[in-house]
Amino acid sequence: MIRRLPALLLLALTTTTQAAEPRFVLEGLVLPGGGRRGARREAIPSDPIVARIVAGTWAMPKAGEALDSGDGRERKWTSIQAQAGGFHVSPGSYLAVDASSTDERVVILEASGHGSVYVGDEPHAGDPYGYGYVRIPIKLRKGSNPLLFLGGRGRPIPVKLSEPKAPALFNASDVTTPDLVDGESLEADAAIVLINATDATLDGLSIAAKVDDGPEVRTSVPALAPLSTCKARFAIKADAKSGADVRPMAVRLAAADGKTLDEVKVDLRNRPPGESRRRTFVSGIDGSVQYYGWVPALPEEGGRRPGLVLTLHGASVEGIGQAAAYRPKPGLHLVAPTNRRPYGFDWEDWGRKDAIEVLDTASAALGVDPLRTYLTGHSMGGHGTWHVGVTFPGRFAAIAPSAGWISMFSYAGAARPESPDPVDAMFARAGNPSDTLALQRNLAGLGVYVLHGDADDNVPVTQARTMREQLGAFHPDFVYYERPGAGHWWGNECVDWPPLFAFLRQHELKAVDQIHRVDFTTMSPGVSARSGWATIEAQQKSLNPSAVHLTYDPAKKRFDGTTENVARLSLEVPTSPVDATIDGRKLEGLAADGGRIRLARSADGAWSAQAGPASPALKNPERCGPFKEAFNRRFVLVYGTIGTPEENAWSLARARYDAEAFWYRGNGSMDVVSDTAFLDASRAEEFRDRSVILYGHATSHAAWSSLLGDGPVGVDRGVVRIGGREIKGDDLTCLFVRPRPGSDGASVGVVSGTGSAGLRLSATIPYFVSGVALPDVAVIRAGTPAKAVAAGFFGEDWGVDSGEFAWRD
Repeated sequence: MIRRLPALLLLALTTTTQAAEPRFVLEGLVLPGGGRRGARREAIPSDPIVARIVAGTWAMPKAGEALDSGDGRERKWTSIQAQAGGFHVSPGSYLAVDASSTDERVVILEASGHGSVYVGDEPHAGDPYGYGYVRIPIKLRKGSNPLLFLGGRGRPIPVKLSEPKAPALFNASDVTTPDLVDGESLEADAAIVLINATDATLDGLSIAAKVDDGPEVRTSVPALAPLSTCKARFAIKADAKSGADVRPMAVRLAAADGKTLDEVKVDLRNRPPGESRRRTFVSGIDGSVQYYGWVPALPEEGGRRPGLVLTLHGASVEGIGQAAAYRPKPGLHLVAPTNRRPYGFDWEDWGRKDAIEVLDTASAALGVDPLRTYLTGHSMGGHGTWHVGVTFPGRFAAIAPSAGWISMFSYAGAARPESPDPVDAMFARAGNPSDTLALQRNLAGLGVYVLHGDADDNVPVTQARTMREQLGAFHPDFVYYERPGAGHWWGNECVDWPPLFAFLRQHELKAVDQIHRVDFTTMSPGVSARSGWATIEAQQKSLNPSAVHLTYDPAKKRFDGTTENVARLSLEVPTSPVDATIDGRKLEGLAADGGRIRLARSADGAWSAQAGPASPALKNPERCGPFKEAFNRRFVLVYGTIGTPEENAWSLARARYDAEAFWYRGNGSMDVVSDTAFLDASRAEEFRDRSVILYGHATSHAAWSSLLGDGPVGVDRGVVRIGGREIKGDDLTCLFVRPRPGSDGASVGVVSGTGSAGLRLSATIPYFVSGVALPDVAVIRAGTPAKAVAAGFFGEDWGVDSGEFAWRD
């Protein structure tokens, strides 16, 4: 059972806890890696060392011990001494150190430059990008404690262990704050990382913040899971003040009685009016505090509402840095989302969600003209411009990628099998939303300005030339400019390029009632469902291309056209009734409901009118899978407590690992709670209508029955059941998504396994890495290498028989 530690006891614990001097680990063993490019974007990575952890045979190696890596090369562990900056290892290598301890204790592990770290068989987030703020609480046993660092990008790996100064404390090296504006007051949200350095759940904490000598504002903090980190939201309030470049904010962590456990000082920038600044908001994805950079529009003649340019940053660049590269523009707000981190998600997955969430948030806050909305970006942000532009063509009047790469498949190391078997084909289909070229004709109705330096040594100019060739085959309105002699970054002009902005200003979106034709393709309604007046509500075959080619004649009040792979369709109409001929099927006198007519395709392919919205129990744009889409809608991570001690320990550790990984990659903030806490009737409102990530199986997780019942997928010790089929073994990982009962839009994502090896294998599936795609259901068997044995997509009714599944003996 997990103990709960009341906050009233924290003060006494703090007075008896003394932080020792941090200890740097100076000796270790290194094993050279294979250095395979693109391996991190594989859904099922092959790793001989991790395979031993999965199998339960991993132990601290000895110098000279050899490893058969499976590629015909024998590699040996060799001794290594830490140098300036830490252990110097080559990209993709492994570092093993022994954190020996004289007794059982909790320490803070601080390291950087590594992809991830195993403490025994428990995985923890790494710091591959070298941010330098990853501090993880771990529990050392008395005696030997092997730590295995999976190498990142070849940066030195410093390893530091320190005693926590309190049972709960700040990690102030990662904060998200708004900027103040000279002479303006502010009430906003901020976030700071909390560490629970105990093996009990901590309740009753709060964060108190005071700017200058102003009022202290206190915010309650959700319960912290044992040995966990959480980036917690807190409110700030600042009075108007002029003349200061920086204003100090005191932040303290308080127990339930108000007494201080930890405190830090955070400096807030105080920006001049009219210059770039950060604005924070609470994300609907996970309840975390995010920010966007904003350069306010200058006044424009004519009194029109200003437009908005959404600008996407490149890899390693902050959103505020992107915003600062621009001069203020008359009549145009410049808004720079963050991709959730400087590297984030390549503007796909949760990076794409961040871009659209910021677009919606900023548009509402700034009161912009929705017809004057534009998209641009540089490098990785240039790719984001292509990707977001083809995915949401109805949101932008024009796009302008600068030094952008096309897709994961053309540049970023993702690959597709040339001759996939049916199981591999299911995984490949899950990655279809990343296929920029397959969606390129969505750009036909908006302007495109392509900017690239012909001497770019980072993103080859061939990426732009390929798009020039593709656009030239069909696009009536694009400009292509190669800057002679320019490299990848040639100053602020490569984003703030006057001809580019002149091109954007020439374009405006049409109002919906002025659109007479819609040609739109989506890979998933859950990613993008609508363009103009047409919304693709559901697909016949999940994550295959779905398209509509429709015209509307307002004089005749008539729709005509064809569809591809569309199961349900809705059309916005100004008046009704209307007539339609869809795929040769004539429909007359269609009445609107709420300004829309709704059509459904029967099994024989014929279209018919629907009276009212379809049942939310069916797949729809709010909830249609695949697996990764469950990490949305303020999702909560729920670990199991009714299994064996080993299963319970895995479940908590696995939930913590996802919380750490999403915090690192996505600046995320997740509630990690036990199944019993989730089922507590007094907390029902707290978790209502939120997506749930469930860690465990039917026998180990108390919430399994209420969330999944007798659904078509079941997992228990030794077996996975899908429909009427069984797959047996204690070495199976099963990941799947289901609709949450009682909710119109929330999902249940399941991370499960049939035994020790299957449970541990789940941590090797890097689903928070952009470019890694999973279908609705995936069953993977441990081994060297691990291999998928089943995969598929549920049907429109979330059934197995109505869906598509593939099996491998």
